[in-house]
Amino acid sequence: MTTRPIHGGNLNWAAQLAGCSPSVILDFSASINPLGPPDSAISAIQRGVSSLQHYPDPNYSQLRERLAPWHQLSASQWVLPGNGVAELLSWAGRELAQCDRVYLMTPAFRDYTRALKAFGAKMSFCKLDVPQMLNQVEYRHDFVIDNPISDNCGLILNNPHNPTGQLFSREKILPYLDKFALVVVDEAFMDFLPPEEQESLVGDVENYPNLVVLRSLTKFYALPGLRIGYAIANPQRLQQWQQWRDPWSVNCLAAEAAMAVLDDAKFQTQTRDWLQTARSRFYQDLKQIPGLTPIPSAANFFLVATEMPGSQLQAELLKQAQILIRDCLSFPELGEGYFRTAIRQPQDNEKLQQALLKVMEKQQIG
Repeated sequence: MTTRPIHGGNLNWAAQLAGCSPSVILDFSASINPLGPPDSAISAIQRGVSSLQHYPDPNYSQLRERLAPWHQLSASQWVLPGNGVAELLSWAGRELAQCDRVYLMTPAFRDYTRALKAFGAKMSFCKLDVPQMLNQVEYRHDFVIDNPISDNCGLILNNPHNPTGQLFSREKILPYLDKFALVVVDEAFMDFLPPEEQESLVGDVENYPNLVVLRSLTKFYALPGLRIGYAIANPQRLQQWQQWRDPWSVNCLAAEAAMAVLDDAKFQTQTRDWLQTARSRFYQDLKQIPGLTPIPSAANFFLVATEMPGSQLQAELLKQAQILIRDCLSFPELGEGYFRTAIRQPQDNEKLQQALLKVMEKQQIG
């Protein structure tokens, strides 16, 4: 048996546990848009095949020139494409490690601590009150970050927050930019919100040289296999990151797909319309299952409190229904008391709801 994964989407591991082919697994563990990849991305990839015989532009000039106006930035130098947000987190971690201490809100995406530990950063953890979220009717939650020990401290925030799905207001985050020497805000799931509801800090980057915003194109556009994300930050900082990393970190097909999906307004509208309807219905269905309590979410996933240990529930769903949910063992603050599930198409959500109901009712009787 392969080692238990710390990320979602490991279908080979799940298939071994379920005793089936990976292709049979219905995956709710990775929070990827079920509507994609969009046709615009596929067409761009097909057009870009002829470019495979050439190295990509190491500066990714065309992609940067498309991303900058998309975010109303004054110049392309404010954007740096990367091999997914994971690569960019490594360079953020390297720079944050130079701070006296880095403050991190927990539970947190595992790659934050990976990147910080890789460069020997000193960390302080500020815990969110997750049990309190179980009583909420909305997906907005307050948070408090401890005062930094010096003027040279760093902060990582995640908005919307993974794994809770909470959305933090821009006004709540802004004061921390005056308290910390470097603030990194991961907005990987922000695109799932309608533009008028987003709480992005992208518009503040040009006014705060100590602010870095990370964005992903893989989750919203269902392109995780291409690995494409980007950082928005002060050009001098991004030049330093460029010097640290290997050349050609983004392949030419990923760059072509990224440029194409930015103009795909139809897909963007379809995704947000799907999510608004599917999320509301799925939330109500999960609430009706004995022993489970979902937390309201602004993103395309739910964190769910469970009376059955999360890893046990995960195993039962795999064996009985070939459905994979995300256990929370990689989030020490959550452990066996929670699991995370993506939101998929209604018919898939219903399959998971019925499977969960069967497993949890059996436990209640037992």
